[in-house]
Amino acid sequence: MSEPPRPLANRICLVAGASRGLGRGIARALGEAGATVIVTGRSSEAGPRTDHRPETFEDAAREVEAAGGRGHPYRCDHTQEREVDQLVSWCLRRFGRLDGVVDAVWGGSEGYDGERYPDGSTFGAPFWRRPVARLGQSFESGVYAQLLLARAVAPAMVQARKGLIVTVGFDTAGGYLGDVVYDLAQAAMHRLTLAMGHELKPFGVTALGLSPGHVLTERVRDAGLAQPGSETPLYAGRAVAALLQDAEVARHAGHVLHVADLAGLYGFTDRDGSAPSRFTVPS
Repeated sequence: MSEPPRPLANRICLVAGASRGLGRGIARALGEAGATVIVTGRSSEAGPRTDHRPETFEDAAREVEAAGGRGHPYRCDHTQEREVDQLVSWCLRRFGRLDGVVDAVWGGSEGYDGERYPDGSTFGAPFWRRPVARLGQSFESGVYAQLLLARAVAPAMVQARKGLIVTVGFDTAGGYLGDVVYDLAQAAMHRLTLAMGHELKPFGVTALGLSPGHVLTERVRDAGLAQPGSETPLYAGRAVAALLQDAEVARHAGHVLHVADLAGLYGFTDRDGSAPSRFTVPS
């Protein structure tokens, strides 16, 4: 039986926030394509785990290996500048370069049980009933964390005049996302993507955003929030793998791309062979 193709066998990738959810699926898909993947997170076998969940970044690295790639676990709190700088420095010393960096860090849902956040508020509550502190937490674990990582990896990519930076977040172009805190955080993340795409493109580096649909993450599954047509995290991962193989990926610089649209463009499918269509937030 012949080996499956490994089009990313010579690529070095970093997936931030890969203990679970979209980051874990993206890391696995890059492993399927043969990439070497540095997998980061805070939930470790040897230490604390966010929200006391069972998933760890070491498990995710082993999934990369099982899929056909090379997985390297690394503990990092992506809201801490020193830890992010140390991570990138280690990657460059160990591997010499980073071809693709995916930022799937998002702590805005920590403590959410499917009904309420730890402060007692609910998703979608009117803005005057939402504690303002939640916005700061979402910005820190979203746009601030993404800026820290992009700022750390950009110099090496600019010097090499190549590389791909993908930030993961839900597109706000279609309208309000139903919750003031979530909507503001996602919009800010996409403005960062726009800025990075504009500033990096002259140096041969592409920054873009990736917007998934309704994803059946571990949290969604456990909270009983699955929906018909939900996609797995692997679907977004295969989108990233396809983008890394695209010699003309620079045409997407600064844009937010939908996983479903990329499936039509590049011809990949979800884990079960289906191709879920775009998800839109109910009005």
